Amino acid sequence: MPRFITLVHIDENALSAGPPPGEDFDKRMGALFEEIAKAGVMLDTAGLKPTSESTRVIWSGGKIGYTDGPFTETKEVVGGYSIVQAKDKAEAMEWAKRFLEIHPAEWKVTCEVREIKEA
Repeated sequence: MPRFITLVHIDENALSAGPPPGEDFDKRMGALFEEIAKAGVMLDTAGLKPTSESTRVIWSGGKIGYTDGPFTETKEVVGGYSIVQAKDKAEAMEWAKRFLEIHPAEWKVTCEVREIKEA
């Protein structure tokens, strides 16, 4: 079965400035993760620390450069990921849709679903 990576894009500044999720958010997210794990689909998932704790390594003009976060010029950043093994892209997208629907309506969260190229 193919594997897919879901990259969760967020506007880090807007989420930190906005209202926190409701008190049942963690419970609903935990239930979804339990369901997807029991289905044998979830291989790995994690949220990422803020960009203020990260560094970009850049190759340009034949030289390496480094930029420490936060990356204020970037509107959206990858805030987390999951790796799933699904029968097809449609199934992977369905899990991504269900993940997004748990978030508060006023948040903007994007999931990019990409199949992992097998060697």
